[in-house]
Amino acid sequence: MTSALHAPTADSLITPHGGTLIDRLATGAEADALRERAATLPVVTLTDTQASDLEMIAVGAMSPLDGFLGQADYERVVRECRLADGTVWSLPITLRVHAADEPDADVVALASPEGQLLAIMEITERYTGDKELEAEQVFRTTEVAHPGVAIVYAQGDVILGGPIQAFDLQPNPFSEYMLTPRQTRAIFAERGWKTAVGFQTRNPIHRAHEYIVKTAMEVVDGVLLHPLVGRTKEGDISAEVRLRCYEVLLANYFPANHAQLAVFPAAMRYAGPREAIFHALTRKNYGCTHFIVGRDHAGVGGYYGTYDAQAAFEPFSPEELGVTILKFEQSFYCKHCKGMGSAKTCPHDVSEHLTLSGTRVREMLAEGTMPPPEFSRPEVAELLIEEFRSRG
Repeated sequence: MTSALHAPTADSLITPHGGTLIDRLATGAEADALRERAATLPVVTLTDTQASDLEMIAVGAMSPLDGFLGQADYERVVRECRLADGTVWSLPITLRVHAADEPDADVVALASPEGQLLAIMEITERYTGDKELEAEQVFRTTEVAHPGVAIVYAQGDVILGGPIQAFDLQPNPFSEYMLTPRQTRAIFAERGWKTAVGFQTRNPIHRAHEYIVKTAMEVVDGVLLHPLVGRTKEGDISAEVRLRCYEVLLANYFPANHAQLAVFPAAMRYAGPREAIFHALTRKNYGCTHFIVGRDHAGVGGYYGTYDAQAAFEPFSPEELGVTILKFEQSFYCKHCKGMGSAKTCPHDVSEHLTLSGTRVREMLAEGTMPPPEFSRPEVAELLIEEFRSRG
């Protein structure tokens, strides 16, 4: 139990990335004034990914960014995973537009894909970037079959850089769990957490994930279960269903005072190693002192090695990352051990391990067949079967 004398405060938790939590979301009279001004400005309509990036910048999740990257930052991020000042940053957060849509103004309003005005941007730079070089460096491939590469190639050649000031966020069905970094930090402090581990997921949590999370929880005060709800690729389980899976898990298998569920508004880029670094740094902004990186983190297809994402952190010192990376191997249920484990803890042959491929699990769910309880909690499996039935 944390004593009142040494109780943490939101400001005493882990330092945000870059030293300061950036807040670019206006409220009250300031937001009203920005909203009125935006209505008089030329409008740049954002893509899904750009709109998610805008929200992440606005709430401080992408600290130290205060807007879309300028050329010096962009070029160094692409080549070295650093901003121009040397701060570690792994993904180029850019506002690309087609030449025909380039605004003839230095101050513009930014709108969601649906047309809702969200922010004002001061355009301080206009430049171009080599898309193939960006794809090769960030995604390790130039193949358009890679979903992240396809997103970059579909965007325009003109890059607009500059700070933003948001006054609205896009509506979403997860308002209860849309917690900003300031809010999660306040929750951690209120509960007396000095340390917290972040868990990134775009898929439902099965027993292997649960085992990893609970193992990590043994060395910290609490866990932030932080499912991504921005754009994902076709075929991924919907965010609504995934959130219901997390809710039943938390209700039945996690201690309420040591677990917090919130949604992560970022879009998936499927950038594997690069995205793992991004996921860790942004969770640091939410107040996490530790972050879990498992097998094929943020991967897709066969583009990355099983543990390439873990190796991606090695070039950086612990001091410049500022967040402790917890690396886990693939876990499984061992019939001989009669419990969960990994190659580090279980000595038995793979024939004793209960593992199911993603393809086989999807087949079972589509057939209405419950996976073994050692693989998936029944409450989660029931929700997923219902989801696959609804797909027809």
